[in-house]
Amino acid sequence: MPMPVKAEPAAGKLTIDDSFSVTSTGVADPRLNAAINRFVLRLARQTGIPILPGRPQAGRVALTIDCATRGAEFPTLGEDESYTLDVAPEGARLKSASVAGAMHGLATFTQLVGPSADGGFQAAAIHIEDAPRFPWRGLMLDSSRHWMPVEVVKRNLDAMADVKLNVFHWHLSDDQGFRVESRRYPKLHMEGSDGLYYAQADIQDVVAYARDRGIRVVPEFDIPGHTQSWLAGYPELATNPGPYTIGRTWGIYFPVMDPTKEELYTFLDGFFAEIAPLFPDPYFHIGGDEVKEDQWKASASVQAFMRAHQVKDEHALQAYFNQRVQKLLEKNHKVMVGWDEILHPDLPMNIVVQSWRGQKSVAEAAAKGYRGILSWGYYLDHLSPTSFHYNVDPLGDDGVKKLTPEQTAGILGGEACMWAEYVNAETVDSRIWPRAAAIAERFWSPRSTSDPDSMYARMEAVSRVLEWSGVRHRSNYAPMLDRLAGGRPAEPLRVLADAFEAQGLGVRAHAQKYTSMVPLNRFVDAVRPESELVRSMELAAKRMNAADAALLRSQFSKWAENDARFQALAQDNGLPAELKPLSKDLSALGAAGLRMLDYIAQNQVAPADFVAEQTRELARMQRPAAEVGYAAARPVRLLFEKLKK
Repeated sequence: MPMPVKAEPAAGKLTIDDSFSVTSTGVADPRLNAAINRFVLRLARQTGIPILPGRPQAGRVALTIDCATRGAEFPTLGEDESYTLDVAPEGARLKSASVAGAMHGLATFTQLVGPSADGGFQAAAIHIEDAPRFPWRGLMLDSSRHWMPVEVVKRNLDAMADVKLNVFHWHLSDDQGFRVESRRYPKLHMEGSDGLYYAQADIQDVVAYARDRGIRVVPEFDIPGHTQSWLAGYPELATNPGPYTIGRTWGIYFPVMDPTKEELYTFLDGFFAEIAPLFPDPYFHIGGDEVKEDQWKASASVQAFMRAHQVKDEHALQAYFNQRVQKLLEKNHKVMVGWDEILHPDLPMNIVVQSWRGQKSVAEAAAKGYRGILSWGYYLDHLSPTSFHYNVDPLGDDGVKKLTPEQTAGILGGEACMWAEYVNAETVDSRIWPRAAAIAERFWSPRSTSDPDSMYARMEAVSRVLEWSGVRHRSNYAPMLDRLAGGRPAEPLRVLADAFEAQGLGVRAHAQKYTSMVPLNRFVDAVRPESELVRSMELAAKRMNAADAALLRSQFSKWAENDARFQALAQDNGLPAELKPLSKDLSALGAAGLRMLDYIAQNQVAPADFVAEQTRELARMQRPAAEVGYAAARPVRLLFEKLKK
């Protein structure tokens, strides 16, 4: 995952053992050499075999890489990322047009490696021809609302490279935090970050780390709205005088920059001159979304400026601001990117519009000659099922059918978005992975690769492989449950957690009043967005052969018996107290599932009172509780439907 454009299985296998070595016969490139060393070390971790990078040629050359060109010093939009990979029993050969293509081929190879029948490891023989469908395949990470340390960023870059994502969109300022050191305007990070910010050396380190993995880094500094952290240090940039402090709550803030102040553009000119060189990529994101116009409407000086300059409304005032900003970015050799609110006919055609409001706006931007990327449908913070994201396509709007081929080519791809209101450094990996791998497939693979059952089966396998990249989407699960268990065996909590699914922004925003200071250490924070266990039970409930019935009976029995153990764990422990009703519900679901299996096996009609009770209870469990959803109800509901037929 992503599924290659062409994959033809062949006979035999390539043995992976401690004699495995890699050689490069093509262009010499430090990035490629580093990628080969990382690949060998990764293979050693993945197999547990002590394979050494830089092994002398006494080792067997199991993989030969032929890379045609070095390419640019930094990854570039539209570079040739294609590769071919042939694996045979006598060895493997990877050919690519660029270093980026070679890295993608190495990532594919790691997914081919698995245990062999003789107790070792192997890569199945195969012929692969592969190239991306879209040139812009991104992940947006919000480091503003909750701080993401450098090690978190790096491990997610490693996982991005594993699934061939090639743009890291780094959201670095918002109302809740300004996260980059500014030596020219030090109050930006001193007053706007709580001391949690990236030094300029950190930025350069991350950019180099991403470059070495074929990933572009596009920074976002949100203006003129979402700027309260800017205004904490420099209130004179605002429409109203302030004072301002860092935002602690979630939502859209009213304070905005004043586009009528000439000193604002002097400030931004200095800011861009300092910050832009830290990010070698030509694209620079200005945000531009959700700008509250109330302060502009209420300001006598702003309104006077609009009349004097014949600015017809506040939307046009923001367009005036964006024009000025675009020229400042152009002066610093940058191309402006912004959310779809920036779209305006007065802006030059080389800007890029990122749509968070729907597929239609991407098509509309392309029809007007602008380039666009889609993020609507890929908001990971909503914790939607992977199948929902997988079904959204950057070219999926009906308006695309009316575009010319040139206009369609202006839709560059898409980005998954990880907004950070309800994640922190401990939980963010589990909210990104493995679902982002399926979105990566949507950006890379042919549109015809669309079967959700195949996607889920491959995603669950790749999820385990991704753990070897260093992300902690699986490995943080047990420690978080151990914390809730308070030193007692956490197995009853794990049984409960495997049967529920965490809810996202929509549910959590209405459940209670969250701030940036509220700990994210509850059950909902440990629970995964999707339950692999429940999905396997759903498939079993649909098939219902003898093995499936046995699997369901075993799991229902575990659920039915779990509440007694859970209640003992929760005694004198307030952390899992909110889960006591959920535990009882899970036991009831287990008991109901067992009765349904008995009725189905014996071809009996269920009593009317049982049917009425389950109808009522299953309806109740469609609503979340404790900010988690009753995933366990789904296989029971499937059996219930069979029972009623």
